[in-house]
Amino acid sequence: MIEYGINTIGKGAQIFEPVTLGFPSRDRIGTTGFPGTKIGSDAVLRSGAILYCDVTIGDRFQCGHNVVIREQTKIGNRVAIGTASILEGQITIGDDVSLQSMVYIPTGTTIGNRVFIGPNTVLTNDRYPPTRIGGLQGPVIGDGAALGANVTVVPGVRIGEGALVAAGAVVTRDVPARTLAIGAPARIRDLPDAIRTP
Repeated sequence: MIEYGINTIGKGAQIFEPVTLGFPSRDRIGTTGFPGTKIGSDAVLRSGAILYCDVTIGDRFQCGHNVVIREQTKIGNRVAIGTASILEGQITIGDDVSLQSMVYIPTGTTIGNRVFIGPNTVLTNDRYPPTRIGGLQGPVIGDGAALGANVTVVPGVRIGEGALVAAGAVVTRDVPARTLAIGAPARIRDLPDAIRTP
């Protein structure tokens, strides 16, 4: 394991080399003694994972191969992050979240509890790249929401609690709680009866 800064790993961790912990952010390069990565108990870190400094992760975390988690990210308990996913930092993720392989999460995103995000999904935070007019604004994904494979979510969009975003959708506006977003650009519909909860 390659370590930078001061890292903390809980009991029962399984780490498959090579893994890098506490990688310095730009403002920490050339310094020592900075807060590294803090991980709770029973983690599984697969080879190629790089976790930056100032990252805090709860218990029973697991990641696939070649995952990158940038600085100032906070992750809850029982979170799984799939192979080759990238989290760009300053992100908050709740408990019981599953990000499948090759998911991209930009700076400033908030993800609630019990969220599922399908493979190859891309969230964005810059409405007018590369000008950054209006600043960066990550999406907000509510508790219990599910996004299918190959979904694209534009900056600042809110996906409501229990909402479902169909595979391949391009979400350009807010998705109300407990609705279905489908298509490109996504249209909002009622959830199918088979998956609706009271």
